[in-house]
Amino acid sequence: MKKVTLLLVCLFCSFALFSAQAQDGGRGINVNAGIGLGVYNAGGLPIGASVEVGIKDNIAVGGFVDYARYARNWGGYRWSYNFLYFGARGSYHLGDLLKELGMADEKFDPYAGLSLGIRTASYKDNVGIENYDSPYSSASVFLGGHVGTRYYFNEKVGAFGEVGYGVSALRLGVTVKL
Repeated sequence: MKKVTLLLVCLFCSFALFSAQAQDGGRGINVNAGIGLGVYNAGGLPIGASVEVGIKDNIAVGGFVDYARYARNWGGYRWSYNFLYFGARGSYHLGDLLKELGMADEKFDPYAGLSLGIRTASYKDNVGIENYDSPYSSASVFLGGHVGTRYYFNEKVGAFGEVGYGVSALRLGVTVKL
């Protein structure tokens, strides 16, 4: 839990830094919060958040954090996996391109991008398992991609859907434009 708290503090500090330096670029600041479906590494229901700041026409940068926990308790034997993904992301927004092709809708904001981050995994049980000392943890760097869209119900609030690499294959949730 300390890692998640520290990560959220770092994410919001980055958000403040980016917002101070942002050149709107027509996109402003977008905050996404949602749940994951199609989990790669485990069961459970992943949750996550991301922040993007428009820095130039059609280009936004920011950060993300995703968390998933999968646990079982069978007759006194307890174990759990925790997955935490966090890092930086950049997106290219396709709205202007679609507008040139005559297919634009102001409520839609389609985008595609890349992310670079760290994924951590930890395992804990109440008895040692061969080749594993409980608790066990690991961390590695990853490069991922994402494709998604936002649909705005009004000027500030909307929904988003995103397919990509992270703690889950599909993310759905709420987006807020600041």
